[in-house]
Amino acid sequence: MAKKLVIKVTAGADAPERCSQAFTVAAVAVADGVEVSLWLTGESVWFALPGRAAGFELPHAAPLPELIDGILAGGGAITVCTQCAARRGIEQKDLIGKAGMAGTQVFVSEIMPEGVQALVY
Repeated sequence: MAKKLVIKVTAGADAPERCSQAFTVAAVAVADGVEVSLWLTGESVWFALPGRAAGFELPHAAPLPELIDGILAGGGAITVCTQCAARRGIEQKDLIGKAGMAGTQVFVSEIMPEGVQALVY
């Protein structure tokens, strides 16, 4: 059985190292052939908007736009928390092309099956 990795990012520019680590782990896992589902919650939801990741900088870290491109190009999924988006006035139509939006029920359904590893950053 193939393993699936579900990563929930709870931080954005407010905690840059934690945020960058989550995107880096997701991109490396996708590159290694792991099925990845990356959930953006809290302040990280801003990075699902066109151009917002370009403003994120962290010394000695891969650029966030490159990590996002690698995740999506490798078949990884990016999902924005509906409640987090609503609190920020973000709608599905505002998101980058391949990003989706879903709620907690979908997140729970992704992390519960056997063979799934969930990480929270």
